[in-house]
Amino acid sequence: MTTESLPNPILVSVKSAYNAFLELGKTKGIDRSRAVKAMAFGLENATSDILEANTLDLVMSREMAVPELILKWLKLTPERLQTAIEILKQLAELSDPRQRAIEAPYQLNSSQTYCQLMPLGAIALIYEAFPEIAAIAAGFCLKTGNSIILRGGSEASHTNNAIAVALQTAIEEAGLPSGSIEFISSDRGSSIEDLVVQDRYLSLVIPYGRQSLVSQVTQVATVPVIKPAMGNCYLYWSASGDLDLVRWAIADSHGSQPDPVNAIEKVLIDSNQKPSSIVRLFNSLKEKGFELRGEASLAREFPQHLKPVEDSEWRCAYLDKIVAFKTIENIESAIAWIDQYSSSHADCLITESYKESHQFATGINSALVYVNSSPRFSRNPKPGESVFLGISNQKGYGRGLIGLKTFTTMKQVVQGDGIQ
Repeated sequence: MTTESLPNPILVSVKSAYNAFLELGKTKGIDRSRAVKAMAFGLENATSDILEANTLDLVMSREMAVPELILKWLKLTPERLQTAIEILKQLAELSDPRQRAIEAPYQLNSSQTYCQLMPLGAIALIYEAFPEIAAIAAGFCLKTGNSIILRGGSEASHTNNAIAVALQTAIEEAGLPSGSIEFISSDRGSSIEDLVVQDRYLSLVIPYGRQSLVSQVTQVATVPVIKPAMGNCYLYWSASGDLDLVRWAIADSHGSQPDPVNAIEKVLIDSNQKPSSIVRLFNSLKEKGFELRGEASLAREFPQHLKPVEDSEWRCAYLDKIVAFKTIENIESAIAWIDQYSSSHADCLITESYKESHQFATGINSALVYVNSSPRFSRNPKPGESVFLGISNQKGYGRGLIGLKTFTTMKQVVQGDGIQ
């Protein structure tokens, strides 16, 4: 499909965002930080309107039988909105990442060579429910000098619009180009497929939601994609691993709301673990409201605790308080299984063995590896800590924690002394 034949909303928005990015390149870091802070205050002032719009979306979505998972992601509580506001305020206080000069990996001739962090360009966020994620992503983009196009799902159309209006009003009052935050409504005939092929104007696309959305975008996009991952993280419970630590890591990993990005949904149990310890773990998790499943042999051994698991479930995310269990012979087998079936963004080991810790950390092909630690993801950390949008499991660019640096690229500068 050519640019000329695209529906007007997309054509206008992508051009506007691209032109705004060119203008943002001339702005100072202090001005962009002021705009991000203005966005936070804009959301605070519009809180009543945003929550009222969200209530309307919830009513309409229930009438349309939208899945419970999406309703959970859609329901914007005052606490969730306040978290987004606090993240924007924290982003505004961080130093300008574009001021960083990095030593070049190699020098050219006798010239001085260094690298400068630069913004990527116009970025599109395609998100399913999670209305506040638009504000957070916009904060990341403006802080780094990028413009952003927001394209949310129809289930949150009123909430998405209310948030976009608050953000756009704030940045215009702060003096940034109006196209710095573009909003494409899902009910204006604008398809995702038409948006993600705009490589002439867009530099990056970020799909946020279920794996089906991420796959849809990845398959048709002609623009580079960062693929945030969610769920289907594995934990290997070594023979020497502490039961209480396993119990805590599983429960804690599900505690991040509304999207427990690093939720442990699969547990590999070393075959040398005592049955009594396994039962204690099952009982503890059931008391915390978890549904437990297991491979055929485990389900037969513990029928009062486990439902049989289908083979297809080992590589799929539940995105719910469900944990499936499997026995495994040793750490080599555990590493091989995890590398084949996990989502490869965050996997965990509980052990008392330093040798196993090193073997697991080097052998697991995942973006993040946790040893004797909960993998729980926090988008809103304590003051002074880094802020992240999500976690990507893809190979190459953008793998791992999606932070401010992810929204930048490097320009290599060669400073010579003239004719030698």
